[in-house]
This record gives sequence, C-alpha cells and structure tokens, in this order.
Amino acid sequence: MNILITGGASGLGEAITQRLAANKDDTVFFTYHKSLEKANKLASAYPNVTGIHCDFHDQSKVDNLLTFINSISLDILINNAFTSNITPKHFHKTDISIFNDNFHANIIPTVLITKQVILNFRKKKFGKIINILSSAIVGNPPVGWSEYTAEKAYLSSLSKSWAIENSAYNITSNSISPSFMQTGFTVNTDDRVIEGIKGNHPYKELLTISEVSDAVFFLSKCSQQINGVNLIMNAGAHVI
Repeated sequence: MNILITGGASGLGEAITQRLAANKDDTVFFTYHKSLEKANKLASAYPNVTGIHCDFHDQSKVDNLLTFINSISLDILINNAFTSNITPKHFHKTDISIFNDNFHANIIPTVLITKQVILNFRKKKFGKIINILSSAIVGNPPVGWSEYTAEKAYLSSLSKSWAIENSAYNITSNSISPSFMQTGFTVNTDDRVIEGIKGNHPYKELLTISEVSDAVFFLSKCSQQINGVNLIMNAGAHVI
C-alpha cells in the first residue's frame, strides 16, 4: 500500500507514521512543516518512509504536493495535519481573523488534497480516506475551543459526504475522534485543566497517541465494508 499522512512528523502524526511504517510492505509518505529534525529521523529509521516538506499556509507548496500526489499511486490518505496549537479562548474574545486564517490553513488544503486523491482513487476503483477529528465534536464542546471544534465538525461532515459519494468506486472515508492527548498540539493547556480531565476519566488516565495510531492502523487494513464510520475514542464518555 502507498500511504500519505499529512502532518506526520510530530505528535500523533509521528506515532501514526511509525505504526504504519513498521509494516515493510507499505510505502509511507508524510508531510511536515517545522519538524525537519524529526522528519529526517523518521526517514533514516525506516527505509520505506519519505518526508515531504509542505507549508499549508503557502498555496504554491500545496500545489507542489498536489503535483506529487499525481506522480504516485496512493491507496490511503490520512488527513491529520493541523497547523496551530490549541490556545483556549472564548468565542467572543477570538479575533475574526483567527477563524479566517485557520480555515484557509487547515480546511482548504485538506479539501484540495482529498479532492485530488479521490479523483485518483476513482480511476483505480480503490482507496481509503482516514480523517483525524476530535471527540470535542461530540456532546458539549470544551470551553474555549469553538474555532478548533468548528473546523473538526466541518471535516466530519465532509468525511460523511466522501463516504456516500464514492462508495460505488470502492472508496471508503472513515474518521477517528480521539479525546484529549498530551502532545505539542495541546502544550498550552493549563495543568489544572489536564488534572481535571484525568480526574473525570473512567480510567483516570489520558488517551495516548500509541492507542490512536493503533486505531489508524486498523482502519488502514480493515474491510471496505467499514465506511462512513467515526470511531470515537473517549472511554465511552459519549455513547451514540
């Protein structure tokens, strides 16, 4: 399988790259922006891994990635990249430019990449799309996460459309919605908030990136009968 992971050099993305690259029969490509050192380490550690520098804020870099996608025969796309850390702030205190800038940096590149991949998947009549969302879109959203949660909800809706519109071409679109994890992405979260999350967790411990990467691996290998699913990983805090 040829696999592309966006944002695959750090945090959860790094764990996903490592988990999938462990299968030497697969060829794994991943994008990165600022994590050059980690990207080089991954490429050195796994002969079946290639890093691709891509700044989602730069349309020319995204265009170059789209051209590269057309040069390889992808089987799996994992939409993981998110360009900014979570800095909790109430909606009424958030400048409108944040919504505009982050939508164009996070959503638009994902839409462009997925559209190109789907066009190629339709030609070969096979493909898997795996979208990394968040359990924040289920139930009551965390206070101060309105912009982040809205973008993940937008991708959740798109994922459903991708599943329905392309199932006849043997293309699946599934999602994973993990609960809070301690990564560089959530580094700005107050320690007291983290302790509160742990205290309210059924297991009194946080979800790990290793557990989520295992779920991604499952969806990358599962039957095409599994389609349109959002796998919520929050220890049953919300049962749908």
